[in-house]
Amino acid sequence: MLLVRRTFWFVLSMSWLIAGVWVQAADSKLMLPPETAKLKEGPGAELATANCLLCHSADYISTQPRLSRAGWKASVEKMRQKYGAPMAPDKIEPLLDYLVKNYGQDGLTNRSARPK
Repeated sequence: MLLVRRTFWFVLSMSWLIAGVWVQAADSKLMLPPETAKLKEGPGAELATANCLLCHSADYISTQPRLSRAGWKASVEKMRQKYGAPMAPDKIEPLLDYLVKNYGQDGLTNRSARPK
C-alpha cells in the first residue's frame, strides 16, 4: 500500500510539473525578425508583390534559377492551376515581363553587361 501511495504522489507531482511547463511554454511568444528583402522596383513589381508574395518571400523569388520566359510562364501556370494562386489571366503577361526582366535569363544578361 505504501508503494501505491508513493507512486500516486509521484505521478501527481510530475503531472503538475509537466502541466506548468506546458502552460509556461504556451505563454511565451516567438519573435521573428522583420522581413527586409524586397522585390526589384520596376513596371510589374506591384503585380509580383500582390500575387507572388502571398505565398513566397522576396528572398525566395530572388534566389530561384534564372528562368527563360517559358520557364517563368510554366511556373506561374503551375501556381495558378495546381496551388490555386488567385491571379487574373490578363495579369499573367505583365507579370512575366517583370519576372523575366528582373529575375530571368534576360536580367542576367543585362546585369553582366553593366559596368562594375
